[in-house]
Amino acid sequence: MMLRRTLLSSVAAAAALTALAPTALAADNYPSRPIKLVVPFGAGGSTDIVARLLADKMGPILGQPIVIENKGGAGGSIGAAEIAKAAPDGYTIGMATVSTHGANPAIMAKLPYDAKKDFAPITNVMAVPSVFVVHPSVPAKTMKEFIALAKKEPGKYSFASPGTGSLGHANIENFMNLAGIDLLHIPYKGAGQALNDALGGQVHAMTDNLSSSLTNIKAGKLRPLAVLALKRTEVLPDVPTYAELGYPQMGDGGWFGLVAPAGTPKAIIDQLNAAAHKAMQDPSYLAKQKDIAGEGMANTPEQFAKQIDAAIARYTAVAQRANIKIN
Repeated sequence: MMLRRTLLSSVAAAAALTALAPTALAADNYPSRPIKLVVPFGAGGSTDIVARLLADKMGPILGQPIVIENKGGAGGSIGAAEIAKAAPDGYTIGMATVSTHGANPAIMAKLPYDAKKDFAPITNVMAVPSVFVVHPSVPAKTMKEFIALAKKEPGKYSFASPGTGSLGHANIENFMNLAGIDLLHIPYKGAGQALNDALGGQVHAMTDNLSSSLTNIKAGKLRPLAVLALKRTEVLPDVPTYAELGYPQMGDGGWFGLVAPAGTPKAIIDQLNAAAHKAMQDPSYLAKQKDIAGEGMANTPEQFAKQIDAAIARYTAVAQRANIKIN
């Protein structure tokens, strides 16, 4: 009986090792072919810009090209779902943002992924401030003046967003609640359309990634009143943060990070983390990061997971206060 038990134990152990062998071998040889980086938004936007900048520097470090695949739609949820459902072998990774891993889980009732359970965080990459801008026709030079105007005539002043339930919508709903003002929400089908009408004066205000609005701000086509960031940005040194204006509950701005499907081997996650961190120290990378008013946010997978948790908690509170929910 003892011999039979020993034989069975040996067979079970061998089977377990055989099952683990492909994963271990894959991690040892990783990467042996190109890696796909899914960007859950269209080409040309802030997420895409950061992804391409990072991929350009990470590929040579890993010894394999990183191929960008833009998969936009539904506030980033379509692309995020594709990342979540991919094989956990390190050959499909993706960009996570405050939209896909903060606002969407808080606002979308039927999200096709679980922002916490379906992903393995790799590292946060970059923070890019968002900026609250008004059309030059608005008679307010500061946020204090704009709030006074909005309080004097509730509902008169409008703001554009990329769509109902979008991050831009949630951020301004949060600000309206904190400042005690009422603005008219005009939702669009994407940030591009919203920005065009803000530039044309069809809407009075909007919040947008600074990297997308900076050229128009410098040209005098939009007037910045506040930035959503940890600190003032070098490219707009005279524009205060929301915290400086007395609204720390607005948070600390948007970020762009790397994630893999849940179950991706830790050895691969660690390799990708190390390659990303090395890429983020490249002088040309740092120069381009500065050009888009970005700030490096390299961290560990565990630290990034905590940032994701914090974003979900913050926007869940915003959604409940503003009664924002998409079924």
